[in-house]
This record gives sequence, structure tokens and C-alpha cells, in this order.
Amino acid sequence: MEQISDLVRRDLVHIWHPCSQMKDYETLPPIVIKKAKGVWLYDEQDRAYIDIISSWWCNLLGHANERINRAITAQLENLEHVIFANFTHEGAIRLAERLREILPAKLNKFNFSDNGSSAVESALKMAFQFCYQSKKPEKTGFMCLDGGYHGETIGALSVGAMDLYAKIYKPMLMQTVRIKAPDCYRCAYNKSRDSCECECFESAKEAFRKHGKNTAAIIIEPLIQGAAGMKIYPALYLKKLRDICDEYDVLLIADEIATGFGRTGEMFAFGHTDVSPDIMVLSKGLSGGYMPFSITVTTQKIYDAFYDDYDKGKAFMHSHTYSGNPLGCAAANAVLDAFEQENVMQNAKKRAIFLNEILLSALSGHKNVGEVRSLGLINAIELVYDKSSKSELKGRVGYEIYKIALQNGLLLRPLGNVLYFNPPLNITEHECELAVERCVKSIRQILG
Repeated sequence: MEQISDLVRRDLVHIWHPCSQMKDYETLPPIVIKKAKGVWLYDEQDRAYIDIISSWWCNLLGHANERINRAITAQLENLEHVIFANFTHEGAIRLAERLREILPAKLNKFNFSDNGSSAVESALKMAFQFCYQSKKPEKTGFMCLDGGYHGETIGALSVGAMDLYAKIYKPMLMQTVRIKAPDCYRCAYNKSRDSCECECFESAKEAFRKHGKNTAAIIIEPLIQGAAGMKIYPALYLKKLRDICDEYDVLLIADEIATGFGRTGEMFAFGHTDVSPDIMVLSKGLSGGYMPFSITVTTQKIYDAFYDDYDKGKAFMHSHTYSGNPLGCAAANAVLDAFEQENVMQNAKKRAIFLNEILLSALSGHKNVGEVRSLGLINAIELVYDKSSKSELKGRVGYEIYKIALQNGLLLRPLGNVLYFNPPLNITEHECELAVERCVKSIRQILG
């Protein structure tokens, strides 16, 4: 290991980094980033890295975005924060009005939180209390999809289904019904993406037959299961899920934390369908990746079940200190300004086609690349031991590629042995080409 800097030494003395085995840091110490611009990160030695994963999927319009910088700076001069109970401010009001215009139908009530997991907790409690106050006290349970990920607070872990994050905490978690999720790459029905009719939805049907009458809500990541390896499934699945939720009177919660704000080629993943969820959770790209900020959005029908005289005890007694934070609202309004004034979606759709084409050209023939799948600018590279059997690689191959990619100037943090691209929506063609070139070089250095 090269000589570490004073800042790295001091970091390792005190800081416990997220989602990390800190022993790994003995051979790969933390990289100190001193500045960033666009898709580029610069460390203390001025080495440049392409942030192709948008710093955990949240940086929507590039680092140090001038429009968002100006908006936050201007807001900071007037109001940095105010209690959001019985107080409000123009930024939050304007943001709610603007989101209402672009969200799926019927979503018109906005509950503010400060991070994605907290917003999921809000959604779960909202669904549970709605059922109780709607004279459906038997509806106390929740469903989720295998491989689902919704955050790491206790409620969010309970409705996630990834043992990597949740298994050790099982005694603390509430019991949920797990539904076998779509896996289009390894389809149990041997269907291609073109011929798929979502035969795998049979698992959901069976779960609803057994548990629907006692279920308050099902929570899903629409179209892409992120932490499971960027698994992409058809929009038809969402339409079938909407129908069965209506049949069994189960609320549908859409976790659009990772898929919202243009990531999938539509403003929201549900925009690929003509149906709407009952509750939608937003974060990450909501503030352009600038501020810890989130919103749980729901319908008038759900809101009305909480509306009564105070002594009836129906209020939603759920709060966060930084709810409705003015700086977060300023960032979010600036993001919406960019969508309206900079042709963000049109340019991102063009770039998505280009990026997928050059990835396919560069990697589809590699002996260990089983599939390159994409939706919008999100691309996933599934590494396998054998392409014909789709057998999985053993060991931490993705991690080894990640380490080499850092040396090659690319931040390519894997999901197991799935590499992925999830860049800012305004990445340039040249930056796409550089990222693919560095990715291919890194794969070849490890796998040949």
C-alpha cells in the first residue's frame, strides 16, 4: 500500500464508513476528494475519477452544478431552516405544486422527510394507520419482492428482502411476505424479454391469495431492483400488480428513490405505465444529490382518513427535525428548473441510446459478460463464469475490478459481481466513451 496522507490517517482513526468491512481499508484506504465538477471527482493528489455511479445514484445533474449552487446560495441568505409544524415557506409550497403537475395521477399530498429510509418509514406507517382508521384493522401486514431494497432503518429493512443487509437483524424486524421477484436474465419460464407476458407474476397471485386479506400494502422498486444487481423487469408487471392490489384492497407503495427524476428514461418509472401507485417515495435525485431530502407522496383518499378533530386521535404523528428544509427545497426546485429549461430528458434519452450501444459493442462478446441490460441511462453488466449456463462467478470479482477501475480513473462500485453505470443525466458522449474505455480496460485486467 502506498504511503497514506495525513487526512487518510486521521480518517481511519475515527471514521466508520457506511456499507463497508473496514478491514478492507487496510489495503484500499479511503480516497480524499477535495473538489468535483460535472461527472469528475478530484482527489488530494489531483487524480481525476469519472463518477459513473452518481455517488450512490443521487447526483442527478453533475457535481457543483451552477444552477443548483446559485439556488442554494440564494436561499441560504434568507432562511436556512424553520420548524415545519404549523410553519411553512414558499420553497416547499412551490415544490409541492410543481411535483403535483408531473407525478402520476391522484398523488397530491406531500409529507416531507430528510432521507430515503425515513420516507419509506413514513409510507409504511401511513399505510398501516390508514387501514386501521378505515375500519380494516385486520390489514396489518406488508408484502415485498425478493431482492427488494428500501433502506436500512428497521421498518425499511423489514420490507426489504436482501439478507446481506437484513439477516442479522431478523429478530428485530417485523414479519413480511416475500414474493418471488422477476428475474428476466435467468427467467424460470425460459422467456425472452420480447416474448415475456410476466408469467412469473403467478408468485404474486399466490401470495395475494394467501395473505391479501391481511395485507395493508406492498412496496416495490418499480422496473429496476437496484441493490439486487440492477435487475430490470417489464412495465407489464406493474400493471398486473396494480390490478391485483385493487382486487384485494391492498395499497401499492412505489419506492422511486432510485428510479425517479429521469433515471429510467421517463420522469418516474411509473411513467412507463398508465397506472399509478397509492403512495410514492422520492429522494436521491429529488435534490440533485445535494441535500438529505425526501418526500412521501400520497392521495386525497389516504390523507382524508387522517383528517378529523384532534381529540379523535387520527393525526399522523410522524415527524423529522429537518422536514421541509428550505435548502433542500431550493435544490429540488432548481432541479425542476433544469428539466424545464435545459432539455434534460431529451438529451438524456439520446445519451442513453449512445451509452448502451457502445457498452454492447465493447462487452457483449466478452466470455464473462452474460448480459448488458439497460433502462434509460442505467446499464448493468452481469459478470458470469459461463455464458451458456449463466453460472455465477465465485469470489469478489466485482470488487477486484472496482479496485483496478479506481487506478484507471473510474468510480465503478459493483453490486456483487454486477457492474453498473448510472451517470448524471447530463453526461457527455465523450465522457461516456471514456467511462466505457476505462471499464473495459479494468475488466480485462482482472478477467482477461
